[in-house]
Amino acid sequence: MGLPMSDPSAWSTAMNNLGMAPMGMTGQPLLPDFDPALGMMTGIPPINPMMPGLGIVPPPIPPDMPAAKEIIHCKSCTLFPPNPHLPPPATRERPPGCKTVFVGGLPENGTEQIIMEVFEQCGEVIAIRKSKKNFCHIRFAEEFMVDKALYLSGYRIRLGSSTDKKDTGRLHVDFAQARDDLYEWECKQRMLAREERHRRRLEEERFRPPSPPPVVHYSDHECSVIAEKLKDDTKFLEAIQTLLTWIERGEVNRRTANNFYSMIQSANSHIRRLVNEKAAHEKEMEEAKEKFKLALSGILVQFEQIVAVYHSASKQKAWDHFTKAQRKNISVWCKQAEEIRNIHNDELMGIRREEEMEMSDEEIEDPSEMKETEESALVSQVEALKEENDSLRWQLDAYRNEVELLKQEQGKASRDEDTTKEQQMKLLQQALQGMQKHLLKVQEEYKKREAELEKVREDKLKIEALLENLKEQESGTSRVCACSQEKEGPVEKTSSSSPVKSEREVLLVGIISTFLHVHPFGASIEYICSYLQRLDSKICTAEVEVLMTRLQNTFRQELSGVGASLEKRWKFCGFDGLKMT
Repeated sequence: MGLPMSDPSAWSTAMNNLGMAPMGMTGQPLLPDFDPALGMMTGIPPINPMMPGLGIVPPPIPPDMPAAKEIIHCKSCTLFPPNPHLPPPATRERPPGCKTVFVGGLPENGTEQIIMEVFEQCGEVIAIRKSKKNFCHIRFAEEFMVDKALYLSGYRIRLGSSTDKKDTGRLHVDFAQARDDLYEWECKQRMLAREERHRRRLEEERFRPPSPPPVVHYSDHECSVIAEKLKDDTKFLEAIQTLLTWIERGEVNRRTANNFYSMIQSANSHIRRLVNEKAAHEKEMEEAKEKFKLALSGILVQFEQIVAVYHSASKQKAWDHFTKAQRKNISVWCKQAEEIRNIHNDELMGIRREEEMEMSDEEIEDPSEMKETEESALVSQVEALKEENDSLRWQLDAYRNEVELLKQEQGKASRDEDTTKEQQMKLLQQALQGMQKHLLKVQEEYKKREAELEKVREDKLKIEALLENLKEQESGTSRVCACSQEKEGPVEKTSSSSPVKSEREVLLVGIISTFLHVHPFGASIEYICSYLQRLDSKICTAEVEVLMTRLQNTFRQELSGVGASLEKRWKFCGFDGLKMT
């Protein structure tokens, strides 16, 4: 495959076979009238060098090359290694099947002989194409030689002992994409593909089943043998195939017609055996169906019990005693059990629907038996409706459980936050209930007080009427008596109209006023009485409360607190009452 790099016809032939436009090294087309659709070799599909499975990973440094670069002495030049602390020189991506390298940074006075002397140490050099601009392309015989050539990248080259700039340079070695390399690589890949196809073909032929044995030719002896085989169930298939082949070959004639008729008659009698066998298999299938239905119904009953256990465990009474992990496992198990139960239930319902459809088909085919099967059909319909009802109920329970689980999962996240809110709501509700009860009590007391006031007003009106009558009756008496009565009258009036009836009550009013004046926020009647009982143990709470109630301009009762903490407090308001009077 050693094509010279300067031969354009060889390059164009190679690229024409690959279906690629032949291009020269300068980038200009070698054949202007090239048609890619017609340039492929016959029977060889185009190969993309970048297709998966064909990429080549650049190999590591060859083991025969030293790890630390050293000075290399040649006859005409010397190579000095680069600084080991600098990063390795950059290279392009390795083309598939690369055997050609690009060498740049050559000295201006470098010749092909010097280049050959330097790079023939890496391996056999097939061709060198040198440019006038201090670079060249070198093609090796094998791919591994390219890796050795890349080892020289970064070396400084010096021709002889000269220090002239034209006799020195820094080598840069990189992969080069050559059409010859690509063509050879594709030929190699095609060869490997052909070998793979051949190997697969041999494997397929080795595992291919053997061909059926040839059918014997017709004769009287073979006819008698086939007739006996047709009567045997184990050999019937082989015999019927031979009979079919003889008839298709045209072995039937006047002489052999009777023999063929007897064989056809034996084949016809085999139909009865097949029908009986089919009936036996159908009977076995029906029995198997019944067993399967019974087993499936038993499984469904057990599933129902298991799901019922899960549901009972999910109730609040038992649910609170499980841990979070246990609750999660129980919920997952419940979901799985419900799904499996629904699947089995649908399967059982499908089997029963098929049976109902078969029964309906039999009724259509045999109208004479419709009356006998009406009752069984009604019973089966009732059972089917019951089962459908049960399945719908189960599905509804499953959906409810799923909704409850979702609610529980959502509630778990916000349960900690809602607990405080629920407690606050409960406290507010209790406070509202207490206020409502207190308002009802106040309303009842207010109504009672109004009724008492109305009675007092009526009594007052009656007393005033009686007093007027008495005044009119006594007007006829003597003036002296009238004067004495008029003098004594105001005293009695003032005494009768005064709310304080005795000196003891006056003392009590003074002590209570002083006590409440010290307590500006008020005090309960029990607290006031406990203070008074220290002075006089005979004082009772009812007497004090009646006295303070009569003196409305001196003492005022107020309600404080909410709900259960509601409390009646008495305050001193004598100064306000003095201003009002």
